[in-house]
Amino acid sequence: MSARQEAEGHEAPASSTTRRAALAAALAMPLAAKPAGGNDATAELITRAAAKNAAFMRGDMQRWAQLVRIAPDFTLMQPFGGPASHGFDSSPERLAEMSRYFRNGKTELEVAKTYASNDLTVLVMIERQTGEVGGLPEQDWSLRVTEVYRKAGSDWELVHRHADALVRRISLEQLSALARGVSRG
Repeated sequence: MSARQEAEGHEAPASSTTRRAALAAALAMPLAAKPAGGNDATAELITRAAAKNAAFMRGDMQRWAQLVRIAPDFTLMQPFGGPASHGFDSSPERLAEMSRYFRNGKTELEVAKTYASNDLTVLVMIERQTGEVGGLPEQDWSLRVTEVYRKAGSDWELVHRHADALVRRISLEQLSALARGVSRG
């Protein structure tokens, strides 16, 4: 039985609901309070996410900064790994540094799932993109991304972004090496 059916009061046969399934359904319910598919705010956030990602990969950080409002308590889990960072330096110097790091990007946004409530929206996406990053030649830089937006007055602010480059499946051995911090150089 789905979380939606449970939320609507449908009863599952006693033997089919495990403790894990019940917990998962309970955790999913607050974010699934409204179907995200018909939500105008969610559609607008998706449009802005696509535009900001395109600007970012082109190195157009001025445009990117116009398209996204970063929350003061923002957390970032970068595709490079390591601990989460907190806050964001939007100084002209930092934006200029980022502009030099990302160049000539081409992007396409694939939305895998959205969740929305009155004050919170989650976008689960694949950012399919190529470009020149950090002085490396153009290549595929596609990422799996989760972004969390929180309502702030009449606008939405980005409070969390998690991105990783595991768009293609990897083997258990490769995952094990990543988890141990071993890299092939």
